[in-house]
Amino acid sequence: MSRKLVRPRQGRMVAGVCAGLAQRFGLSANLVRLLFLLSLLLPGTQVIIYLVLWILMPNEY
Repeated sequence: MSRKLVRPRQGRMVAGVCAGLAQRFGLSANLVRLLFLLSLLLPGTQVIIYLVLWILMPNEY
């Protein structure tokens, strides 16, 4: 399991945020993507958090 929170170059769908979170926590990228999509059904700031992570998470070298 990777200890850094980075956006990987491989396995991205949009910006790599879900893939990076999945790598960091040892989960499947598809599971994280599914959970994110399901969370969009609830009221909240999910899209804003995604955009902030997109800006703050560095690309993998």
